[in-house]
Amino acid sequence: MIPIYICEDDEMQRNKIVGYIEDYITIEHQDMRVLLAKENPTKLLDASKKKKESGLYFLDVALKTQTINGFELAKEIRKTDPRGFIVFITSHSEMSYLTFTYKIEAMDYIIKDDYDNIRKRVIECMESVSKRIDNHGNKGKYLTIKIDDRIIHEPLENVLFIETSPRAHKVILHSRNRQIEFYGKLREMESELDDRFYRTHRAFLVNQDHILEVDTNKNVIHMVNGEKCMVSTRKIKGLKK
Repeated sequence: MIPIYICEDDEMQRNKIVGYIEDYITIEHQDMRVLLAKENPTKLLDASKKKKESGLYFLDVALKTQTINGFELAKEIRKTDPRGFIVFITSHSEMSYLTFTYKIEAMDYIIKDDYDNIRKRVIECMESVSKRIDNHGNKGKYLTIKIDDRIIHEPLENVLFIETSPRAHKVILHSRNRQIEFYGKLREMESELDDRFYRTHRAFLVNQDHILEVDTNKNVIHMVNGEKCMVSTRKIKGLKK
């Protein structure tokens, strides 16, 4: 799931931006969610630090009621989310050069000229983020899953293990905060994922970074979240030490 954060001190404009984003998510069935839309940059920073996924940030440049501006906020965001997508929204086109002064890599700089243009540019940014995550340049960072007309991007670092489902031709992904069942084969997924993932058993594909303990007597792997996976005797030697 791609978290979205909005910092805008004009309540009417903030609500419109939230509306554009939520309409797009609903219509396009994107695995995105507005986690915070506030005027207070401190609350945004606190919220973003709690998430491990890279976020999409829509920031007003001139935060008149706050002690820092949007550029300074972006600089703070970069400390904890260096790969995050930052979009500035402002009435001041002449200030765009400051993105270089502050050394901030911005995805877009949207001018508040009319709401139709803002809506169009906001949606274009969301489409671009979705494509970037789904393209080959991000292979190894996200596992992209298609379920009916929904597209889900799950960060690999959050995936604990994947197991075969009791339902024919399906597998179940166990992540830090959710389980997702979808059509797939462990054999095919094993070839697509990086070397963190190890086929411990014909029914389990495990992220070794999240193994807590291996019980070699019972051929059971204890994961960090308390769940258990099976490991065959011949596969034990191949586990990371």
